[in-house]
Amino acid sequence: MSLTQLVISIVGVLGLALVARWLRLGESRIATPDDACRIAEEMLAGFEARRAIVSKDGNAALVAGNGTVAVLKRHGAKVAARRLVPPLVIRDAVEGATIETGERLFGSVTLINVFPDDARALAAPLTLV
Repeated sequence: MSLTQLVISIVGVLGLALVARWLRLGESRIATPDDACRIAEEMLAGFEARRAIVSKDGNAALVAGNGTVAVLKRHGAKVAARRLVPPLVIRDAVEGATIETGERLFGSVTLINVFPDDARALAAPLTLV
């Protein structure tokens, strides 16, 4: 392999990386509560989002809907969602609040810089009859 081929290969790879970044491919950050509501409605059939709390790092969100709660978390380059029925199991964590989904493969979801009481308040109106 000559030096010219090596340079052309490196420039090509960097060019593709730049195009992917420009097109925002692989970006799955949950930036705002509105984004969280939109994602939850798109991913869960029949879900109507009302309010949301988003983790400071954009990796997770909790969305209150029509009688259920959606838990969102980044999973690689995509966002995964699960529907939970209140009452939720919410634990205090050093970073914020941790929601237990009860699903071993999905795992628990930690909302950074979110107070556990705020997460409980989001789901509390859904438990009232």
